[in-house]
Amino acid sequence: MAAPTNTFKQALTQGKRQIGCWMSFAEPITAEIMGTAGFDWLVIDGEHAPNDIRSIRDQLMALANSASHPVVRIPVGETWLIKMVLDAGAQTILVPIVESAEQARELVRACRYPPEGVRGVGASASRATTYGTTSDYIQTADQEICLLVQVENRAGMAALDEILQVDGVDGVFIGPADLSTDMGFQGNSKAPEVREVIADALSRTKAAGKAPGILGTNEEATQTYLEMGAQFLAVGIDVMLLTQASRALAKEWKAK
Repeated sequence: MAAPTNTFKQALTQGKRQIGCWMSFAEPITAEIMGTAGFDWLVIDGEHAPNDIRSIRDQLMALANSASHPVVRIPVGETWLIKMVLDAGAQTILVPIVESAEQARELVRACRYPPEGVRGVGASASRATTYGTTSDYIQTADQEICLLVQVENRAGMAALDEILQVDGVDGVFIGPADLSTDMGFQGNSKAPEVREVIADALSRTKAAGKAPGILGTNEEATQTYLEMGAQFLAVGIDVMLLTQASRALAKEWKAK
């Protein structure tokens, strides 16, 4: 039995737009709820949410019956951490703060088994192989792993063309908040100078045959990124959705 087909990677390869959402609660029950919403992909955020390998695993389990594809953002691009997340059953990894082609190549190697990579061969006792049920996992897993790298500062932007030439990088995700802050705009991703860089990066990524992605946290930004050509586009964050809806509800009824 082969590794499961990565439908998200397949969609990106086919040029299909994928609409997603961020998940920052770090809880399986909220992941399960988000999995019923109809998004194409959902991010389990290990960088800015209080996740560990167990909570990541539990959210992967919660999304197992959902049509929404789980994307795991790890806090840092370390080989040992990538190995753990892949063994937990993730097929798509999002790595923050990628600044060079060499770094991107090392991430590709971390996602692949030898001889092409350095991923540890121990998945037979893990969730990735359904605990040994997926008999041909090691022979077929590499082609189903999707690697997304975040380019989100001036160093990354300077190296973008080289990063885009790395075989095994499936998509480039632009981080507007980090990028704008690094450019001196303190999180103001709406600044014209920042928007110009974002538009250029998305265009260059698409032209290189990679999937361009980004997160919009309000309607204006999301629509702008859509028009810029973002292919995998996150349109919200679960925590923000709850805070906005609950505060609006309280305000409405306390005013009556």
